Amino acid sequence: MPKEFDIVVHGATGFTGRLVIEYLLTRGDTGLRWAMGGRSIEKLAAVRDEVGAPASTPLVVTDSADPASLAALMARTRLVLTTVGPYQLYGSALVQACAVHGVDYVDLCGEPAWMRQMIDAHHAAAQASGARIVFSCGFDSIPFDLGVLMLQDQMVQRFGAPAPRVRGRVRKMKGTFSGGTAASLKATMAAAATQPGVLDLLRNPFALTPGFEGPKQPSGNKPMVDEALSDGTGTDTWVAPFVMAAINTRNVHRSNFLLQQAWGADFVYDEMLVTGPGEKGQAIAEAVAADKSLASDDGPKPGEGPSRAEREAGFYDVLFLGTGRNGETLRVGVQGDRDPGYGSTSKMIAESAMCLLQDATSTPGGIWTPAAAMGQRLIDRLQAHAGLRFAVEAP
Repeated sequence: MPKEFDIVVHGATGFTGRLVIEYLLTRGDTGLRWAMGGRSIEKLAAVRDEVGAPASTPLVVTDSADPASLAALMARTRLVLTTVGPYQLYGSALVQACAVHGVDYVDLCGEPAWMRQMIDAHHAAAQASGARIVFSCGFDSIPFDLGVLMLQDQMVQRFGAPAPRVRGRVRKMKGTFSGGTAASLKATMAAAATQPGVLDLLRNPFALTPGFEGPKQPSGNKPMVDEALSDGTGTDTWVAPFVMAAINTRNVHRSNFLLQQAWGADFVYDEMLVTGPGEKGQAIAEAVAADKSLASDDGPKPGEGPSRAEREAGFYDVLFLGTGRNGETLRVGVQGDRDPGYGSTSKMIAESAMCLLQDATSTPGGIWTPAAAMGQRLIDRLQAHAGLRFAVEAP
């Protein structure tokens, strides 16, 4: 029996959920039936009116703490798009329900220890039911996961083999990380202090590849001169720790794992933030390394975010540099046209949901990464609709 909806946006009254609704409205007739979900019909109706959605937009009560509400949601939709984090606090029952009932799922999770717990608990059930569960469909980790995928595909096409060494380097970025990201970090630190094994998972680059441990990976936790970025002038280029590396690198290794080690069992990957040349670059790198503001109480709170003007003024630019076994090199750039934490993220997760339902129809059930589940089809969508650009760059 056909379901009533293709997509229910769970958390539609939150800051990011509202942006997802606004984006879906701009996409016009996608051929998909979607509804706004949240715990309060009154709040949903208010947000529907505030964003200018038609009065006929369906509103659905979705409460992940209420088993009856979850059961009703599973019966009504093909996919749940959830922006309600921290997921380790509010997502476990929803993932379980989707895995059991064969309902697809996309989120914005950047919580690797919780993700591993969900993989261990529900991957087999999702495989059995046909549910495609895809974590990390925002700035963490789509530009990085798909950037590495494109680079490796191009390495194979041009040189006949993938690169065993890839560097992700954030060249430029303007915009704020979301309040949800900050809340997730705090929840993860709290879990590490109280739950056995969480700290070990957080330290392990292969936390999301059960049964596989690859080679030693760069720590990326100290400022350094990056020889790979040398411009030939003799001036050192400095890089600093990148705050999202702890989740992005894990997702990239899981993609390789899910793709049957297509990039090699000896694949090495790290991410850093480029701070520039010389003494100034060094000073910035050291300041970045010392910055703990994301974990402070002064950062953005869940439900808060930048103005539309601030979101539209934001952007990001990431370089992926691959080095082959015989010294071949290839560069791929990924750019986004909005601030990473909100404007671009809301577009990426919406396109991920649509891609999973309309393009990646042959992807079987299981717990996936964006690159392994959707690959080039998602790259094409993001370039066509979501303001992202993926391109091979000249050396």
